[in-house]
Amino acid sequence: MDKYNSEGYPDPTAYEALTAVAKSEAPMKTYRPLVYLASPFAGDTERNIERARGYCRFAVSKGCIPIAPHLHYPQFMDDDDREQRELGMFFALVLLGKCDELWVFGKPSDGMSREIAKAKKRGIPIKYYNHKCEVLEYGT
Repeated sequence: MDKYNSEGYPDPTAYEALTAVAKSEAPMKTYRPLVYLASPFAGDTERNIERARGYCRFAVSKGCIPIAPHLHYPQFMDDDDREQRELGMFFALVLLGKCDELWVFGKPSDGMSREIAKAKKRGIPIKYYNHKCEVLEYGT
């Protein structure tokens, strides 16, 4: 924006109006909470992975940033190896501590129960959903 008109004279009113319009059109930064998603992984892994991807899409549609360690760590760690599974669970619980909420989908597995217990201990709000993304319960 130029503070001067086309003839070179100061034009503060037009400058201020055009500056205000430009600022209102600038993209606004909006807060997106970081949510940790817990859902079953073992068993029917193909189906459970597809569901977890859907839960991530659901979180994004709700304006959140999803964290789903059970989708990430099995890409390079062996869930069937006890040591690697424990290390992955340790990593996941560290990430959980950085999140604003824990969203639990479906019946909790042993790993999910550990995540729930850690969230409760840290006072992280917990939302329980069924596999259709319908809220069942909300609390800490």
